[in-house]
Amino acid sequence: MSPGAVVLVIAVVAALAFGFWRALTDGRFRGTHRVRDAAPVDEPTPATVLTGTQWESQLGDRATLLQFSSAFCAPCRATRRILDDVAGKVPGVAHIEVDAEHHLEMVRRLGILRTPTTLILDPAGHEIARATGAPTKRQVLAAVGVDVAE
Repeated sequence: MSPGAVVLVIAVVAALAFGFWRALTDGRFRGTHRVRDAAPVDEPTPATVLTGTQWESQLGDRATLLQFSSAFCAPCRATRRILDDVAGKVPGVAHIEVDAEHHLEMVRRLGILRTPTTLILDPAGHEIARATGAPTKRQVLAAVGVDVAE
């Protein structure tokens, strides 16, 4: 086999491996905490994800779906529809969409590397899970603690 063919085969295998990895990881929420009902806390809470922003007062009673998107992102539009649908159907869940291009300081502070990225915030506004890529409705429902029948 010629050296050019070997390089081509390696490039194709690497591209396929990367594609499968992205398919497996896109839209999956990662985090160590589940959404719980808010419990009163007597201690002052540390700064939250939305502290000092225009969305600080828009937190949901159960959870907040904070979506970072950009104008020309097709998966962002699909994610917006899914998150709006979940927020409309699950009591106490709010959806906030942030234009990443116009809020670069927030994007840098939170480590947002691509759009769409969805953060799930607890009732106090702390990040408990994060998904990069477009999640499915089933993944979002499971992440906010709604039992999803198979």
